[in-house]
Amino acid sequence: MRKSETKDYTADSIQSLEGIEHIRIRPSMYIGDVGIRGLHHLAYEVIDNSVDESLAGFCDKIWVTIHKDGFITVLDNGRGIPIDIHKKEGKSALEVVMTKIGAGGKFDKNSYKVSGGLHGVGISCVNALSRTLIVTIYRNGKVYQQEYFKGKALYDVKCLGRTNNKGTKIHYLADHSIFSSITYDYDILSKRLKELSFLNKGLHLFLKDERNKKKEYFSSKNGLKEYLSILDKNKDTLTKNIISIEGERESTIVEIAMQYNTSFKEKIYSYVNNIHTYDGGTHISGFRRALTRTLKKYADVYGSLSNKDKKIELTGDDFREGITAIISVRVMEPQFEGQTKTKLSNHEVGGVVEKIVGERLNIYLEEHPSDRKKIIEKVILSAKARQAAKKAREFIQKNNPIHNSFLPGKLADCSFNKPEDCEIYLVEGDSAGGTAKQGRDRKFQAILPLRGKILNVEKAVQYKIFENEEIRNIFTSLGVSIETENNQNNLNIKKLRYNKIIIMTDADIDGSHISTLILTLFFRYMKPLIEKGHIYIATPPLYLIRKGNRFQYYAWSDQERENILHQLGGRKNVNVQRYKGLGEMNAEQLWDTTMNPKKRTLRKVNIENLSKADKIFSILMGDEVPPRRNFIEKNAIHAKIDV
Repeated sequence: MRKSETKDYTADSIQSLEGIEHIRIRPSMYIGDVGIRGLHHLAYEVIDNSVDESLAGFCDKIWVTIHKDGFITVLDNGRGIPIDIHKKEGKSALEVVMTKIGAGGKFDKNSYKVSGGLHGVGISCVNALSRTLIVTIYRNGKVYQQEYFKGKALYDVKCLGRTNNKGTKIHYLADHSIFSSITYDYDILSKRLKELSFLNKGLHLFLKDERNKKKEYFSSKNGLKEYLSILDKNKDTLTKNIISIEGERESTIVEIAMQYNTSFKEKIYSYVNNIHTYDGGTHISGFRRALTRTLKKYADVYGSLSNKDKKIELTGDDFREGITAIISVRVMEPQFEGQTKTKLSNHEVGGVVEKIVGERLNIYLEEHPSDRKKIIEKVILSAKARQAAKKAREFIQKNNPIHNSFLPGKLADCSFNKPEDCEIYLVEGDSAGGTAKQGRDRKFQAILPLRGKILNVEKAVQYKIFENEEIRNIFTSLGVSIETENNQNNLNIKKLRYNKIIIMTDADIDGSHISTLILTLFFRYMKPLIEKGHIYIATPPLYLIRKGNRFQYYAWSDQERENILHQLGGRKNVNVQRYKGLGEMNAEQLWDTTMNPKKRTLRKVNIENLSKADKIFSILMGDEVPPRRNFIEKNAIHAKIDV
């Protein structure tokens, strides 16, 4: 907001609601947790206060310093928190802001039109959870200071002298008796400042780490457009231009950057008053409605559906496939679901976003017929692919094996009929599959050989996935099907034929890759099987160790191999065979080591953190190479290599 739109920022602007004593008792209510996330949340709150000064038009520089002793300093060149006496409280407005929950200029709309922070709780929350906090104010040509211990002022505000500077400096040390650690992650703070620079073009942010002398400077002239170009830098863009939308209505400011690429995924990043709304909200709903309505109008006029394709009904998913968008809204009185603010609930904001996007997008499409044509062609292609995927799913569902006559020819089924007593091995290759068929217990163990590396479902268009023979064989063998309801794909496992589904691949790099491909299929399209504990990974041995004709041992690791060799008195007259694949074992060896329930070791697959698992699958199996390279370089030290 511009300076001319606000009144004077004085002690009368500060409204006090209640005290902060219980913040120290239940800190997680305010900052999520008392681990690394909560620790950095404190820094975000202080930084966000300075950013709010920027939004109000009074600050264009913010300095953040990580000190060696655990302190954090945040300095801005804003107006400085008022230090004159608050009429209601009878003490400095600065002390009111720092010690009263819900006290701050954020509640006076003449001082801040929009703001982030914890609804004015932010800085008092930081103060309450700090062992030491020193606030220095540069205002009206003078320097003022006050120090706090665990949220309580140690002395009245004092004047330290004169200055030509203006702004607020917060220097604090998080309370180690509350937080599990007070060690800051430079990368976490760097990422947040970089994000803020894109969301607030023209704002200059400086980060300094005294622990290792690292420094960074963040500023953006083009804001969200520049941010989008970075997010989409590894994608093949479909349109020539980044579509930029800006507008203001009913005191809500909307800024959007969007672009289509050749991928099959929708990626929308949303923010409200600089707060990342991970779970979306009404602003996202408004954007999607406008996108669907506007593009549908052009698809009806310019679409190239043939007569036989006319029956295909375009859905919202079709219009969003391959889009990357950043949505930033600034709202006067934001309402969120939950204290951590991950979902916007203001109903009126959705309508504002819908109107602005509808108007601006319509103008863009009229003025850029080439981009319009490419987008509409992408939408229609998506619709056709969705229709093909539906037919492929229906084929799988139709051939759901009620009787054995429908089972794939490659499947060697078991004789037991009760699923709770049965298990199936998904085996890499026909050779190993043949050995497994010979070595298994036919009563309760089924074998399904898989030909080489199955399709990478993370990269493939959906209808190609369900048309793939190996994937169809997995679906039909297991007896599961995908059913569509309200445009949502749901896995039906009521007729699941096996209690245990065991992935069995070679103990080498290729085997690990195949195992990951199968796990990707289960995670993306059969997640309930993982969640209900049906998925396992077999662990074949790495070594066969023989001494003469009498002694035979197996080792599953290099350390175990060395221990066995030590017990046998060294390598003399000892033969060590490194298994390169399952096919090198005979049927008896495979049964003894990997398939016999009394001797084998199975690793059960479960999901501890859904969002983290989703991210890792995207990195490892997706289209984007740089994130995968970074992940491998960062985590290679943790990998176990057997030679």
